[in-house]
Amino acid sequence: MIAQMEDLRQLLAASKKREAELSALVDVARELASARDPGRVLDTIVHRARTLIGTDVAYLTLYDAAQGDTYMRATDGSVSAAFQQLRLPLGAGLGGLVAKTYKPYWTEDYPSDRRFRHTSSIDDAVGEEGLVAICGTPLIVEGAFVGVLFASNRTRRPFSREEVSLLGSLATLAAVTIVQVRAAAETAAALEQLSAAHAGAEHAAAAHDRFAEIVLSGGDVDAIAAALADLLDVWVVLVDATGNQLATAGHNAPSEPAGGIPWADSPVSGRLTRIGDRWVVAATAKGERLGALVIGGVDELSGADQRIVERAAVVTALVLLFRRQAAEQSRRARADILADALSGTTDPRALVDRLRLLDPPPPTSGQLVVAVCRGDHSAVRLSAPLEDKLVLAGPYAGDFVLILQSPTMAGELNDLARRSNLTIGVTGPATWGPTLVEAHQQATRLVTTMRRLGKSAEAAAPDDLGVAGLIGAAQVDVQAHVRHLLGAVLDYDEQRGTDLIGTLRAYFAAGQSPTRAAGALHLHPNTVQQRLDRVTALLGDGWQQPERALDVQVALRLLQAIRE
Repeated sequence: MIAQMEDLRQLLAASKKREAELSALVDVARELASARDPGRVLDTIVHRARTLIGTDVAYLTLYDAAQGDTYMRATDGSVSAAFQQLRLPLGAGLGGLVAKTYKPYWTEDYPSDRRFRHTSSIDDAVGEEGLVAICGTPLIVEGAFVGVLFASNRTRRPFSREEVSLLGSLATLAAVTIVQVRAAAETAAALEQLSAAHAGAEHAAAAHDRFAEIVLSGGDVDAIAAALADLLDVWVVLVDATGNQLATAGHNAPSEPAGGIPWADSPVSGRLTRIGDRWVVAATAKGERLGALVIGGVDELSGADQRIVERAAVVTALVLLFRRQAAEQSRRARADILADALSGTTDPRALVDRLRLLDPPPPTSGQLVVAVCRGDHSAVRLSAPLEDKLVLAGPYAGDFVLILQSPTMAGELNDLARRSNLTIGVTGPATWGPTLVEAHQQATRLVTTMRRLGKSAEAAAPDDLGVAGLIGAAQVDVQAHVRHLLGAVLDYDEQRGTDLIGTLRAYFAAGQSPTRAAGALHLHPNTVQQRLDRVTALLGDGWQQPERALDVQVALRLLQAIRE
């Protein structure tokens, strides 16, 4: 009893610790989101790392592409001047190994750990700082290595995998924040350049401040369009690179399809062009057209106003570029979580914590189903009902995998299979961890079986394939399988006191001959035929065809085994 109480106490303590860590990460995200100065962001990161992991020192190095090494950029708790000026060659020391491999490493006793290539400069600086236990994790921004985040102690201590995962989560938050701060800094720099070129124009300066305020406060392209319409008393339509309308603003803005707006005629140079009674300017970044602003409702635009429109196009391009980068960052994060979930290499609790940090966070509670989609999944588009139940989606092992909240939406998945010409195998329910991994493996086997049976452009669960579906299953719920195939007949017998099940057994025992079945049952052949017609009404046409007849016979045998 005492041991059980101790186990319960430890479980409660661990649960409270995870809740505290998650709450702390949310607080970190909020704090980083409010930081605009790059130096403050880095100082916040190392301070939070030291506090969350509970170490004596935390520090962050940044990659120097020119010299091919990393250098100390921010520290918290450090007392050594030599340590604060340390540079780490790639592959040297623990941090250099993290920088070279892009993988986290940790040790409870760095000075005596021979896994790392020790150098005198690194060992002297670490020794002067008095560090013993060190944990480092890579900082990745937009797929590129930027630096390493460390937590270290001046005495021996082990780092648990939960602490390494927590430091990695903080590094992910740091990476996203650095992207945001850089984008904001680039936007501010671009606006400052444009403003300096037209410093004498008071109207242009006001527009500059207005656009800068929108971007730095997190405003989107619709706010930029609205500000431009208000500044110049015009209507504004923003389209993306394919001509789809993203935003409209101003009085009498056209509601016509994007095809009626001459957005494609604007030069990629970003110069404002007059086309008919409208003005068009491309929103470009690095020579790529990301969209275009179409201006109307005014006969003429002054030189200063034209420059304001062009400035708005630059700001719009930066916001569109940042939106795309943020979407790509989110896609990569979701793909990493999906791969970890299906490989079974990550603690389920850590997976759920990482899901909650996504923006927007997907649903994480309840049972899950796995849908493996095979075919050309390059243009998969999910319906709104599927989107509402979607937890994760992405390519994995050559297939496209959906993890959805249970129960399965058979109709929507069948529609997706037909619309996208995909073969979809659906299994579950499951939960995060081994059952989810097994559900994915079973769904993969199910898709292979479906393709071999020629069932393309369909969605099916194991029970939908009858005997063939049982073959690939790791375990079978016999009662559920029988109900899936014979449930309508069983319900009919129970509600009306009939014995259609017995008639089916006699029918198959007689080699599917109604006449011989009638003899065995001591009934008139017409009576047997009427019962078989009722079975057809309940099971649907085709149940007597060889493939379905086999499934029904197996289900009858299983039902007999259950009842006996």
